[in-house]
Amino acid sequence: MAYWKAGHSLQNGKYIIEEMLGSGGFGVTYRAKDTQKGQQVAIKTLSPAIQAESDFNDYQQRFIQEAFRLAKCPHRHIVRVDDVFSEGELWCMVMECIDGGDLQEYVGDRGILSESEALQYIQQVGEALSYLHQQQFLHRDVKPANILLRRKTKEAVLIDFGLVRDFIEGKTLIHTNALTHSFAPPEQYKQRAKRGAFTDVYALSATLYYLLTNKLPFPANFREDMEKQGVNLTPPQQYNPQISSAVNQAILKGMELSYGDRPQSVREWLGLLQKQPSSGVKLVSAVGMDYRTLQGLLAAGKWREANDETAEVMLKVAGRESEGWLNTESIDNFPCSDLSTIDQLWVHYSKGRFGFSVQKRIYQSLGGTREYNRQVWENFGDAVGWRVNGSWLYYRDSTFNPSTREGHLPIHGFGLGSMGHIGRWVGGVSSLASRLVECSI
Repeated sequence: MAYWKAGHSLQNGKYIIEEMLGSGGFGVTYRAKDTQKGQQVAIKTLSPAIQAESDFNDYQQRFIQEAFRLAKCPHRHIVRVDDVFSEGELWCMVMECIDGGDLQEYVGDRGILSESEALQYIQQVGEALSYLHQQQFLHRDVKPANILLRRKTKEAVLIDFGLVRDFIEGKTLIHTNALTHSFAPPEQYKQRAKRGAFTDVYALSATLYYLLTNKLPFPANFREDMEKQGVNLTPPQQYNPQISSAVNQAILKGMELSYGDRPQSVREWLGLLQKQPSSGVKLVSAVGMDYRTLQGLLAAGKWREANDETAEVMLKVAGRESEGWLNTESIDNFPCSDLSTIDQLWVHYSKGRFGFSVQKRIYQSLGGTREYNRQVWENFGDAVGWRVNGSWLYYRDSTFNPSTREGHLPIHGFGLGSMGHIGRWVGGVSSLASRLVECSI
């Protein structure tokens, strides 16, 4: 069976093939024109080589499963599936057409990326993986070539879900032998091994290694033999001295050969990437605000008191003490230096779990923008634990301990009081997220 050529018609002319975008071991992807909607789409199907195999039906069944898995995972950083259809005996998947290249090509053209740019993409893919894991799926093939960048926004989008598998945390299950060297952890080389989020943690860490060094990490199966001889993985910082110590250590931790030594979730690993100010961080303020009380409360782990102090100092900085709440204008004009100081203190003393920048990342990963969207706002409330069983918490019922949901603190629904619903401050997170972007926080 041959590849489809430009002009080939599918579904009685609904789709017209324009060109082949790429072909892998199992599938082939084409760019096509949706003649009814007048827009370009990507159409994926099994490659001619697989179509000729005796067990083609088994491959096709796995392909259909991939399509349905993707359809169940709507996320801004996961490629969207728009349609699934059969053309004769061959099943096809219609996806959004991402108009940019992949990260492997991007690094090949530009060379190593700056730490800030690389972390932006890794954070976005990390949020996509966290979402997948919540659905009890593993991707198992995270690598630069499977991460596309939207041309205009430079947002990362995770693609190629052909190796996605269900998993039950901690269970020993049978693995297929499909993998990508340099990015696959040791357990993927074994026929029987435990599956868990830690498998994708390794691959995401290896992807960041590549983005910051333009070097392929040594394959895990060879690393095991070499470490027995005392030869360890070359730290990425040796190839690129501009990599911060925190990011260097996070990569090495994520690429531990033993899955038990790695962070057990992607979000836990992402927390290691947060910029951690030293204990002697400068408490900078554009208006002379004293942040030593806030620092002391956070250092002592007094989270509720620190949250109240955060609200108090922010109202003072904004000159809104009499009103008791921050409006959109006051947030838009909040001094970047003060916002950065407050955020860094929360991030540092919570070990990357709390802070405005953490909330911004989660909010944006759910599709949050400057414009209020009720569904996104509710999804954000669910993600950070401000909503339970579909209902917004009262401030008095909030959880103030370090083991609560990532991004739960600080709660900045100022002026609500102990009886107020957190969810009433609907404009706050979107405005604050926009201000954080403007301040490069």
